[in-house]
Amino acid sequence: MTIKKKLYVVLVEPAGPINVGSVARLCANFNVHELRLVSPKCDYLDQEAKKMAVRGVKILEKANVYKDLNSALSDCSRIIATCGRKEHGEIPLNSNKDALSWAFKSEREETIAFVFGREDRGLSNEELLKANKVISLNTNENYPSLNLSHAVAIVLHQFNQFNEIDLLKANKKISYPANLTKLEDCINDAGSLLLEIGFLMKHTYKARMMKIKQLLLRGEIKDDEVALIRGIISQARWKIKNKND
Repeated sequence: MTIKKKLYVVLVEPAGPINVGSVARLCANFNVHELRLVSPKCDYLDQEAKKMAVRGVKILEKANVYKDLNSALSDCSRIIATCGRKEHGEIPLNSNKDALSWAFKSEREETIAFVFGREDRGLSNEELLKANKVISLNTNENYPSLNLSHAVAIVLHQFNQFNEIDLLKANKKISYPANLTKLEDCINDAGSLLLEIGFLMKHTYKARMMKIKQLLLRGEIKDDEVALIRGIISQARWKIKNKND
């Protein structure tokens, strides 16, 4: 019995209609269920885009547009982002094999999102931290930048090589990462409390909270664990407010 997977390709602020059309064609080639665009900087329904889409024109015309990345990923259970930079700060890269096979390791219906950044500067560190896994494509160090549609083609091709049934048989240990929206709400709630009690300062807040988020992502925190942390934060706030009672 085949396990149901919904596969989405998410493009953040794409600037070239030809690139978007080419990606729509790739979505048709690799049976991607939906193309999602975050604040596109071009007319993605331009005639040139439709011409490049060929048989993917229906996917292009049905592409959903979102104002921000969180909205585009709110219903996605497994998120893999691509990073073209080798020097990307403290965000760890996963091997393509590990990350792409991880996307299959589930016995329930999943929504898998591949996130690709802007043609000129890719994804920011903050955007990369919305993903469960971050991958990069090995290219010549003298010219590492890939065309957007070429990067999408490589990732989808690599992903298509995996057989989900074989992977599940090989590895019975399955993790179900927390929903992005729930996780970020929890992190923001925790950050607010840490500011209130003086553990964090405003000038170090962003860097410290980024480290906490990295820790939770590496641990593949689950929804019930997020709920536990939220409960602890709520109780701590109540106790601080009623400390003299």
